[in-house]
Amino acid sequence: MNQNLGRGTLLIAYLVLAIAAVIALFPLSLMIISSLKKSTEIVANPLALPSALQWANFSRAWTDAQLGRSLLNSAETTGVAVILICSTCSMAAYALARGTGPRLRWISAYLLGTTTLPIQLYLFPLYFIFAHLGLIDNVFALSIVYTAVFSPFAIFLLRTYFLAIPKELEEAAIIDGATRWQVFRQVLLPLVSPGILTVAIISGLNIWNEFLISSTFLQSHDQQTAVVRFYTLGGQYSSDWGEIMAAAIIIVAPAVGFFLLMQRRFIQGMAAGSVKG
Repeated sequence: MNQNLGRGTLLIAYLVLAIAAVIALFPLSLMIISSLKKSTEIVANPLALPSALQWANFSRAWTDAQLGRSLLNSAETTGVAVILICSTCSMAAYALARGTGPRLRWISAYLLGTTTLPIQLYLFPLYFIFAHLGLIDNVFALSIVYTAVFSPFAIFLLRTYFLAIPKELEEAAIIDGATRWQVFRQVLLPLVSPGILTVAIISGLNIWNEFLISSTFLQSHDQQTAVVRFYTLGGQYSSDWGEIMAAAIIIVAPAVGFFLLMQRRFIQGMAAGSVKG
């Protein structure tokens, strides 16, 4: 009886997962099909298969949206921001995990409060400051903004990993003659590497797909990211939906590929972080 009940529960679980997979993959499948169709075919019947594969949509999207340069801009912005986030937030998380006193509690409360504030609230003051300093159309300056936006999340996530590491490991390394920096870099960082990878993936995917901040601080065509250039394909009165879908596939492909390569470590890191601290 219990065995039959267990099989029934497992069957229901697989059924629910199959339905969820279909729901999740349907928009992506429709986008791939639409990228190979003429715009008239998409308007006439979005769910129908293409009468002839329109591979020219990809070449036109690559040229019209200047995706070669814009993808490079996205990669530079995302790469610099992720490096800054992982390096600075790991040190801040270690300080919050090991430190004591009211000052650190106030810092934690401040970081927690900043996560509730929308970016639109301080977007105009930031733009005014950056414009006054001549930092508009500067990839590194934009990466600093992204670092500030995603740092609270990264710090609190990495803090749970540092809290789970016994202090005896640090004390033993110090007794052996290691400095605090050596303890942090050679002992602790390898232990929290799953958390750092999780932070890198989550922040990297969000920065890659971000539109509002990048469109505000990168305004020249040569400096715009791929997501911003994607929006230029839409016309005021008509749009080539086949070309637009092809551009979307090109932009999404690097992020999807990176996530598929790292998904196992990402899931392990999230699962480990959810039970620590």
